[in-house]
Amino acid sequence: MGRKQNPEQRRRELCDAAIRLLADEGIKGLTHLKVDRTAGVPDGTTSFYFRTSSALLHAVAGRVAELDLQDLTAATEPPAPGENPAAGLAALVMRAADGPGFVRSRARLELAMPSSRDPGLAQVFALHQQRFVDMHRDVVQRLSPDADPAEVAERTYVLLTFISGLLLALSRGDRTIGSAEQLEAIICSLCRGGPQPEQG
Repeated sequence: MGRKQNPEQRRRELCDAAIRLLADEGIKGLTHLKVDRTAGVPDGTTSFYFRTSSALLHAVAGRVAELDLQDLTAATEPPAPGENPAAGLAALVMRAADGPGFVRSRARLELAMPSSRDPGLAQVFALHQQRFVDMHRDVVQRLSPDADPAEVAERTYVLLTFISGLLLALSRGDRTIGSAEQLEAIICSLCRGGPQPEQG
């Protein structure tokens, strides 16, 4: 007799399949049956674990947030001596340009519209937002230690706005910024209040 599937592991596997579906087909392509087929499980499995479309959507958002937190935790480790303070942030952002990070970025983009009308869905993504903001502020403070609090706040806002726009561009396939090293240089320029380096 086969080993019984761990329910939590099964839920994660179904959510991971749903993330791929969202990335490939958009919100309208996310159905219980399609998740079953994508995950390679018997028809009806997704409906057993997530009874409604809303329950499935909230679970997928939670899984995206869980994976985001794993990446964010790794990226917010204190920089090693001599390491560019922008390195962690640049690496975190550029993971959204390829592989599983790209798939998750596209899925997150698909979840953005329903979250604007669903407070519960929005709350899932808000859980780690302050930590993301704090990471940007820390980078600004490390790169411009002589800046006064008002300058730090302003540069943090500029950096957040730029990174948010870049993440959106990456999720749509824009590769104008093609490497973490290139992004590091741009972040350093923004944080220090100087002119941006030439791209290319």
